Amino acid sequence: MTLRPFLQFYLASGCLFFMSHTGSVAQNDTAAVLDQSVPTEQGLFDSPKILRISLSGNLRPLLNNRDAEPKIYPLELSYTKTDSSICSIPVEVRTRGHFRRLRGNCDYPPLMILFPEEGPHRSTIFREQQKLKLVMPCAEDKYIIQEWLVYQLYNLLTPSSFRARLVEVTLLDDKRKKPGKPFYGFLLEEEDQMARRNGMVAVERALKPQQTRREDFLTMAVFEYMIGNTDWSVQYQQNIKLIAGDSSSVAIPVPYDFDHSGIVNAPYAAPAVELQMNSIRQRRFRGYCIQDMQVFDPVVAKFNLLKKDIYGTYTGCSLLDAKYIKSTINYLDAFYAVINDPKSLKSEFSYPCDLKGTGNVVIKGLKKQ
Repeated sequence: MTLRPFLQFYLASGCLFFMSHTGSVAQNDTAAVLDQSVPTEQGLFDSPKILRISLSGNLRPLLNNRDAEPKIYPLELSYTKTDSSICSIPVEVRTRGHFRRLRGNCDYPPLMILFPEEGPHRSTIFREQQKLKLVMPCAEDKYIIQEWLVYQLYNLLTPSSFRARLVEVTLLDDKRKKPGKPFYGFLLEEEDQMARRNGMVAVERALKPQQTRREDFLTMAVFEYMIGNTDWSVQYQQNIKLIAGDSSSVAIPVPYDFDHSGIVNAPYAAPAVELQMNSIRQRRFRGYCIQDMQVFDPVVAKFNLLKKDIYGTYTGCSLLDAKYIKSTINYLDAFYAVINDPKSLKSEFSYPCDLKGTGNVVIKGLKKQ
């Protein structure tokens, strides 16, 4: 089932979110999303609507550049404003990433968009940005949408999370007469901006999970368990960023890159061999050893409180086909059955205490992002 026919319907009603009093994202404020009186130049992450963007210039060398030390290419970034006018900005772009950058893994490499210190972007929705990650489709468009929704889930749980903006991307190569077919991607809030929004700074430290702020770590670790993601590590800062009040304060781990999670279920994703797991749909708690299950009580209460919004993220999104929504609801049902059964919760969340298991295994080859 193709996703393309759903685009216009999405712009009318699709996956709708609003900001709650906690600063995290919740659903169902349709009127706010559809109100056309909203200022035309909001911040980039202040609107849940799809943003239409294009990248134009000599694109082929950029997209073919999959080297470990990529070159930077001058391009023009254009976007459609809410009044339907087009705004164009000069930028520089390079490829980035590890797994998704490699040609054998993905059709498009993920990109880093670099903005000049001063320039016309200062009067646009990109005015707060210095650099932006553009996540490109590795396989089909639908996996981009499914990963974007995972960011919305974590926004529900905590403001200490990356915001993501779904975009429709058109590539305009000046060596070709016709533009490429539009596809979905998403822009990801940069680390420093996310930290500032939370009154913190980004930090880089060699830490064990036990040295991070406990409730924030457990919220993150249970979330990763919920979505079926094992592709993260605090020790290696693999798909984890750290923020703190200052350079000496206890750090909070903030996750990103969810394409290897079971809830996304991308065809190229697989668990690390060292974890001895059958598939990415299998869940594995990757926290540290905690014997007292009462420590999880406030975290479980948070997930239960947000259950309706978590489910609604999927049932309220017209960009998803019915089969995926049904399988995702079943996947979430299994999670909620575990956390609300004391015996199952203890069995799953005390797994890192099992010396014969793989709960604390160090996965070789992880590299700090």
